[in-house]
Amino acid sequence: MKRLSMIFLGFIVVAASCNSPKKEDADTSEKDTTATATQYSLIKSSAEVKFTAYKTTEKKPVGGTFKTVEISNTKEAATPLEALDGTEFNIPVKSLFTNDATGTRDPKIIEHFFGAMANTDAISGTFKLNDDKTCVVDITLNDKTVSVPFTYEVTSETYYSFKGVMNLEDWDATAAVESINNACKDLHTGPDGVSKTWSEVALEAEINFEKK
Repeated sequence: MKRLSMIFLGFIVVAASCNSPKKEDADTSEKDTTATATQYSLIKSSAEVKFTAYKTTEKKPVGGTFKTVEISNTKEAATPLEALDGTEFNIPVKSLFTNDATGTRDPKIIEHFFGAMANTDAISGTFKLNDDKTCVVDITLNDKTVSVPFTYEVTSETYYSFKGVMNLEDWDATAAVESINNACKDLHTGPDGVSKTWSEVALEAEINFEKK
């Protein structure tokens, strides 16, 4: 009877040791969990940039977009905003599109507005995420870089839209504003007989992310 008890006790010990996970297994399990954590990355082809400029003293909007947005310095991160932090962009001004039926507006803007600035064949910049989750975009044109605050809206888990306002005076671009106003003087004249092009430009960007 005593021998039977010893055998039974030995069986329990062996069974318990077989069911207990080894330390290496536990470590491997933890590593696997970390490796499969959700990551987000920017879908470069999804980036879309729109703008709204204003003319006449009534501040009539003139909307447009850029057909080409070149994205670089991307990364994967735990959230879409963190993935966007540090992302750089380059927008050739020749990709400007305002859907003007006459076909004359876009060439005028490229020549008389962007052409009146220094080294502005393209608009470049960097997206930055602050510690409090607010964001700014460092925008470079006319040989000057200025930080512009942006608000954002989460349309879905992987789709974000951003909005900001730039004042061209901050880029020392008043001469460029005057240049395009002179080139479009009649079109920028309202009922009061005053021709005006505003230095304020509203910006909007839409970006989609990939979830991994």
